[in-house]
Amino acid sequence: MSAQVQSILTPLPVGMSVPPGTLRAEMESRRATGRRFDVREAIGLVVPLCTQLHELHAQGRTMFVHPSSLGYGAGGALQLIEELAHTAPLLPRDRACLAPEERKGSEGDARASVFAIGAILYELLTNSSVGPGMRRPADVVPDLPPALETVLGKSLVADPSHRPADLAALAQALYQIAPTASEQPPSADTSHLDGDGDFEVDINLSMMPPNGHPEEPRVPSAPSLPKIQAVTGDGPFAVAIPVHQPPRLRGDDPTRKLADLKAALESDTRPRYVVIKDGMDHGPFSSVELLQQIASGSFTGDQVLRDTFSGDERAIQDWEEFAPFAEQAKLNRDIVQEKRALDAVVTAEKQGTQYKALLGMALMGVILAAGAGWWYRERSHKERELAVQGATDRVAIEVDAGLDSAKAAARAGGGARPSGGSYPTLGGGMSCEAAQARYVEEYKMGNNGPADLTAGAYGNVLNRGTYLNACGVPSTMDVNVCAAVQNGRAVGVTVTTSPSNPGIASCIAGQIRGMSFPSHPRLDVARTTFSSK
Repeated sequence: MSAQVQSILTPLPVGMSVPPGTLRAEMESRRATGRRFDVREAIGLVVPLCTQLHELHAQGRTMFVHPSSLGYGAGGALQLIEELAHTAPLLPRDRACLAPEERKGSEGDARASVFAIGAILYELLTNSSVGPGMRRPADVVPDLPPALETVLGKSLVADPSHRPADLAALAQALYQIAPTASEQPPSADTSHLDGDGDFEVDINLSMMPPNGHPEEPRVPSAPSLPKIQAVTGDGPFAVAIPVHQPPRLRGDDPTRKLADLKAALESDTRPRYVVIKDGMDHGPFSSVELLQQIASGSFTGDQVLRDTFSGDERAIQDWEEFAPFAEQAKLNRDIVQEKRALDAVVTAEKQGTQYKALLGMALMGVILAAGAGWWYRERSHKERELAVQGATDRVAIEVDAGLDSAKAAARAGGGARPSGGSYPTLGGGMSCEAAQARYVEEYKMGNNGPADLTAGAYGNVLNRGTYLNACGVPSTMDVNVCAAVQNGRAVGVTVTTSPSNPGIASCIAGQIRGMSFPSHPRLDVARTTFSSK
């Protein structure tokens, strides 16, 4: 992992501090200024440390070996700090130096210290911690001796059953890489780093990613000429306008850092990661596969990730190497959900607008229908009025004015009309014919009075026909009216219609009974017909 990648991680949790005077303090000081330990300086520190730890483990001692438990002297010598070496470290970079079997809280033996020496040496050389996304030292340190990378690979085997346990052999192997960098350690057989009768080192189980195919040497290419977008002017005054080039990302750009971290993680193609989801193990996945699953949302930050090499097990969001990708995937999901919610609101508003438009159209339709109905009724009434007015030319009027004594005598079988006297007064509610019969019968006892009104006086009232409109008489109906009038009111009315409609006939009779006629004590009968033809 490059220094740029490492800088986006969080080595110091809130509330924690680096113990002063320790190797960790010196490493963090150099990291802050972008400096690393060179190969000779790093080997000069760890070779004596290997000898010191070999002697302590030979006494049966166990301990946690990490940079915060090692004192860093003025001359650069390392010394184990006993009180710190018996407490499990809390700083993430210190914990990365522990062997996988120590990370559950138990102090380590010589085999665990071999892993710790390899992890400390790796961090001294690269300024990066051992763990997911770590790069091979040769990819970080130019001209790194191949033998040193081989020794580191053997020291960083995650499975203790395949890791060497001889710290003396480790010290001798490192001393041989740079003999003048430190004092010569006690003689030891370096072949013990490859295994013995009890175990055999399996370099494929090393925390360090496998070596890829060596790159072929590339011939330096000539500087590329700027691309020309256009040329203005002619001859010696021509000016070339270059194509605008997008600015390159700076080394401290967050996008660049995330891309570097992704590249570092994907450099290790071994399937080593298991995700615990819904109580079941999923995997193992390589780094590429795991990042794809996180990006697709199959795995979320709150689900547990286990590194089968180191044995570390914690939520994805608590892994410094994978947390940025889980957070980015969550942001993408939130954006998608917000977009869907916005689309749903827009759709709902659109549907509401359409509903309001339809409701408005429906209300407008009701208003138009009501207006059309009113117009049709008014037109029908007008047509009926016109039909009545036009029918007055065809009205047949027959008025039996006065019902004098001769007519009464004739209807009674003969006899003369009585002279003088008063006229019988009839009550209302009778038919026209009944009123005539009743009047003739009572008139016999009366006598003549003043002169009778003319037929036109009654016809002018009865022939107006406006009372037909109030009863909704259709223009296709014939109406025959007989009205017996006395003292200004109709005391007897008979109405017949063609076609027959008792309701309309009754309505017309009621309208005529409520009309006012010229007043005279005699009974006068007026007949009128309204024809539809």
